[in-house]
Amino acid sequence: MNHRIKADQTNKKNLAIQRDVPVAPAWPSYQGTSQFVGTSPSGRVTVYVDPTLGAGALQNAQDLVNDADRVATANDGLFGTTGGPVSVIVFALGGATDGTGGADHMGCDYINGAAIEACASFGNSPRVSALFEAELSECSMNGNLCGLSTGEALSRWCATVIGNNALSDFATAPTWFNDGAPDFVDQTDNTDQNPDSTGCGMAFISWLISTGHTLEQIAPAMVNLGDAGTLAQLYANLTSDSASNAWPNFQNAIQNLPDGVTSDDPFGGLAQPTQMSHLSPQTAELVGRVFAAMIAEVTAGRQPEQIAASVRAAMLTASRPKAPKVCAPGSKRLLLPNKPRRATKIA
Repeated sequence: MNHRIKADQTNKKNLAIQRDVPVAPAWPSYQGTSQFVGTSPSGRVTVYVDPTLGAGALQNAQDLVNDADRVATANDGLFGTTGGPVSVIVFALGGATDGTGGADHMGCDYINGAAIEACASFGNSPRVSALFEAELSECSMNGNLCGLSTGEALSRWCATVIGNNALSDFATAPTWFNDGAPDFVDQTDNTDQNPDSTGCGMAFISWLISTGHTLEQIAPAMVNLGDAGTLAQLYANLTSDSASNAWPNFQNAIQNLPDGVTSDDPFGGLAQPTQMSHLSPQTAELVGRVFAAMIAEVTAGRQPEQIAASVRAAMLTASRPKAPKVCAPGSKRLLLPNKPRRATKIA
């Protein structure tokens, strides 16, 4: 199953800004007025915007309201878990309005990381959805891999798949390759801001996917390995081969690429069919709960608003996080390679 953003500019219905607005959370960096735009139909994602940016950012935010449940559902499928409710604000992160300001969040779970910032991308809302997924995926890591090269590579791959490669200009694998392809397979870099270590992870995951291991298998396996895990251990767990063979086999594959590494997906992992081959018990429970709520309301002849409220209640009940581990402070900022971070940053 491919998680593709379908852009349909015709007959698009904009969501009106509601009058009864919820209280905005404390954001990682945004200090301005948070204007409420809307809540996704499931009630899981609440979207705000910086009102000073005008129609371009408002359209981004309205499009994100419409797309957020697709992103969240696909993200659940990758990790085999059910995430919790989050809030997200669209603004000129780093002063940019083309998406290059990246995205940010606080802690890497659904308690400490439920406030997400995404850079506005005027006229290109799929980039905002992809930025949102990059941070949402880190919440699904539940305190693991936060601020590490492995976690950064995984979150970028989640954004690549669910965001239909809308962030291709954020590529780091070519930088890693051009810098001599250092070994970050046998060791994990204790930062998410090094394009060499992140790029190694991107290329390695591309290779794993090209050999038949889906991202739905890779994501939970990496989370289970935790902060001390390496890509070599991931390889061993997925293939039953020795971890010592991961780096040499990966190197051989790199050397056989006709054009070297020119993108974050040098082995064509995106061309592989995505398989939602498993549902976790939590996800299965959620599906059953939502379906039962819909059937009950339809049978009772409820109005659409009442049906939506029942579905929202079912999802929120099933998605309450269960005592996640609080991650250590890290940068947790998705940025273009070599793009400087802003001066103010709350860990």
